[in-house]
Amino acid sequence: MTRCEVHLLQAGSCRHPEAMARRGASWRPAVFPALATLILHPRIGPILFDTGYDPAFFVETRTLPERLYRWATPVDLPAGDAVVEKLGRFGLAAADIRAVVISHFHGDHVAGLHAFPDAAVFCARAGLGEVRERGRLSRIRRGLVSGLVPADLERRARFFEDYPRTALGPDLSPFDAGADLFGDGSLIAVPLPGHCPGHWGLLAKGEDDRRHFLVADAAWSRAAVRSNTPPPRLTTALLGRTIDYRRTLHALHSLWARNPELKLTPSHCPEAAAEAADHDL
Repeated sequence: MTRCEVHLLQAGSCRHPEAMARRGASWRPAVFPALATLILHPRIGPILFDTGYDPAFFVETRTLPERLYRWATPVDLPAGDAVVEKLGRFGLAAADIRAVVISHFHGDHVAGLHAFPDAAVFCARAGLGEVRERGRLSRIRRGLVSGLVPADLERRARFFEDYPRTALGPDLSPFDAGADLFGDGSLIAVPLPGHCPGHWGLLAKGEDDRRHFLVADAAWSRAAVRSNTPPPRLTTALLGRTIDYRRTLHALHSLWARNPELKLTPSHCPEAAAEAADHDL
């Protein structure tokens, strides 16, 4: 299996009541980092998993109804924190990114897509359909900002659903199959249903042979995975399907309990964000 360099990057954060992300938590606002991942593939080249926030988010949420998104989750994006601005630390420019893998189309995961117009985009057809087919108010209620999704995305898209399923092996049970994006076992997209339509995670193998499972919003933190504590039904029903979310979280909990050396990384986890200061995952 091909090994990759895997680097976690924080691209801004938002504030929201903690209780909306973890059942039984405080209703006081908490900070939720927005994480993206730079993957340096030895054959394909630089690849991103999600993009986090970007100045484009503020542009596309200037007016109603999109501004409701900004009001509900106030965003903090310090100068220089956008992913495209952090690439220089690795000797890279936006044009060097060969592909962007999108876990799902919520604004905090796709805001930087505009910066990579030449990259192939791996995503779920079901997720893109939500952006293209719903009305503006319906999209915003579900965390979707259509202006953040490039108009030519269909031309550049490589849909997870079109790939033949490859077996993951018993060490990743109860997850059994995924889409091998480059045919070499290096990056395997795995369906993680429940958070929203077309929600997928990504398995990668690091240079140290350690497996990394980027689980996006299938959990809001590693602590939630360890304790198998979901968000309240209010949150999961608003964005997706509660029963599917809880099944996925339970599967992640079971996987972690059997395989604690696996690096599970949710996209908004403070513990994971603490590792993003130019450290490998």
